[in-house]
Amino acid sequence: MLRSSAPVDLLIIGSGIMGSVVARMVHDARPDARIVMVDAGRNIGSIRGQHLHDSAEPEVRDEYLGRARYGIQSAYLGADVTPSIGDGVAGIRPGMYNMSAFGADAAQMPASAMAWNLGGMGVHWTAATPWPWGDEEFRLTGDAAWEDELDTARRMLRVHPAPFPPHIGGARVLEVFEDLYGRVSAPGRHVQPMPMAVVPQPDGPMPRIGPNRIYPRLLESDGEDFELVDASVVTSLIHDGTRVAGVRLRHTETGEEGEIRAARVLVAADTLRTPQLLFASGIRPEALGTHLNEHAMLSARALVDTARLGLDLEEIPLALEGEWMTGSFWLPQSGPAQPFHGQLSDHVYVSEKGERLAYAVGFSLYAPTQIVRENRLEFSDTRTDAAGLPLITIRFGLTDDDEAMLDEGRRQQHRIGERLGDFEPGRDATLLAAGSSLHFTGTARSGRADDGTTVTDPAGKVWGFENLWLAGGAVVPTAVVGNSTLTATVTAVRAARAILTDLGTA
Repeated sequence: MLRSSAPVDLLIIGSGIMGSVVARMVHDARPDARIVMVDAGRNIGSIRGQHLHDSAEPEVRDEYLGRARYGIQSAYLGADVTPSIGDGVAGIRPGMYNMSAFGADAAQMPASAMAWNLGGMGVHWTAATPWPWGDEEFRLTGDAAWEDELDTARRMLRVHPAPFPPHIGGARVLEVFEDLYGRVSAPGRHVQPMPMAVVPQPDGPMPRIGPNRIYPRLLESDGEDFELVDASVVTSLIHDGTRVAGVRLRHTETGEEGEIRAARVLVAADTLRTPQLLFASGIRPEALGTHLNEHAMLSARALVDTARLGLDLEEIPLALEGEWMTGSFWLPQSGPAQPFHGQLSDHVYVSEKGERLAYAVGFSLYAPTQIVRENRLEFSDTRTDAAGLPLITIRFGLTDDDEAMLDEGRRQQHRIGERLGDFEPGRDATLLAAGSSLHFTGTARSGRADDGTTVTDPAGKVWGFENLWLAGGAVVPTAVVGNSTLTATVTAVRAARAILTDLGTA
């Protein structure tokens, strides 16, 4: 299945953000290393790893923008749960699918989904990159190392601190939130512009950072240094219990099976499929699939009373061409006194004739949930999903403390809505179904000790293996309250550095 017979120094399973970060860091430090990347999906559009927001093909871009404008991750799939794809993956359209579409029992997390396309979630994500704080952090490598790892993750994602700076309307909205939360937020954790992985522009759409901006080698033809194998499901890792020799894979369209041998393997296949592949390979540590975590997502929207906030609707700017929001803002969680992550966006509604109709603010509160071992993925030894991998059953529920946290979140949303303008909780706010955020963590978590609660060491190397690393949300051992991509990218930075050490790079 490879065009070249040259030895593979690093095989990466998954072509999303995590795999691209590792590929970029290894390639930059060791351009002589041969990297092969494998993905089950095909590309959406004509450019490999291009964020859909930036697609030059109008039908691709418009479909993405039509869904992303809701500001809800699960809306990337469309309004309804994606139907079953049947017994196999041959011929399915690349894109987002609910887990249930592949046969998983996802009744307890019905909105859970995955990206079945080249670039993974990296071509769909909102590019919001709030940084972790307090209990979200996992400083397993030490305080100084953590700060450097997080800073490197920001550089890899090209995070801009304020690509949507407050306009006159956004400034008034921020004042409302500062008045409500300023007394309970920790220092530096006040409401502020949302940091995002974008390339700011004075006008027009802002390009998002997708896999091919992280690892530009994706844009070039395959060669001796790098090769991409798409439309190929990795069915198992080849190993002897301590060392991985490569992978077995199957082409999704032809059914052709083959092997790729490699000196080192990184699995970055998302929080649901990374542990699934380990299980399929007979690598089944006690903690595999356990400690599944996702924050709850309270979504709301209010029509702003412009007179009350001292605003003239005609003075509020419209969204830039190619954008669905005028501003994007962040209320950081800051511990027990202010436990919610707030994600805010605003928009001016305009009639077909160009008349300004109303100014609206969407304000989602993400509520932390407790890490519970019993929230987990269970894998079948006898049944397989549409991709031919062990069938997944998702076990997920909220604790009494989680429910109490949600009740407080609803009360806070009510206060926010009433301050902004026209808002009725029963009409304008809702708790989204479990899985809606797509911010899953913990199913192959890292830790300092192989004590039955972790799957990898701090660098993401699977306990007991010499050359097998994991990266992504699965490896994150903490309850992340906000968007998880930047936090998960720390695991890719750690894995890349460990792989470079194994390659003999200082």
